[in-house]
Amino acid sequence: MKKHKAARFLMISTVLFVQVIFLLMIIKEQYESNNFVTIISIVLVTLTLIFGYKYLDLHHEEYVYENMSVVIWVPIGAVTCYLLNTSTDLGSVLSVGITGAVASFLPSIDKKSDYFNKLPAAIYCGAFIGMSSVKIAPSIGFVIAAGILAGLFFMLAKNLFVGIGGKFGSIAFCSMVIISLINWFL
Repeated sequence: MKKHKAARFLMISTVLFVQVIFLLMIIKEQYESNNFVTIISIVLVTLTLIFGYKYLDLHHEEYVYENMSVVIWVPIGAVTCYLLNTSTDLGSVLSVGITGAVASFLPSIDKKSDYFNKLPAAIYCGAFIGMSSVKIAPSIGFVIAAGILAGLFFMLAKNLFVGIGGKFGSIAFCSMVIISLINWFL
């Protein structure tokens, strides 16, 4: 039971940390000359996020994780979209759209299969990583690493943030930020 709570705490803390840092950087850039407004904005944004996570019903109380056989499709979706994005002139939006559209037809292979019904979500989550520009994701290895981390987040977040829009984009964004930081430190 403790490992489930630790996994949930890790996932929520990671998303909260990345959101706060990202918003702080935006606020700092906007109000660089006025420190008082910057400090007040930072405090308000941080308190809003903390109270939002604490008091909103963002997840179920049971501990359920996605199967590893589904999670492996997150990096596959990331690589597919990245290759479409970088090796063609389609652009990132069409690349993610094509990846998501093709993934949406996978359940028609076997309509009774629960496994095939879960694949489009995993592939689409990975596709958000693949739509990154070459300046952000400079190599296929970078995309694979971010896809693996996003797959881990996808597995842990099955019952977290239920009904909140942007879950897959947030998972992809957090994994890209963390892999970028690791890449920057190395």
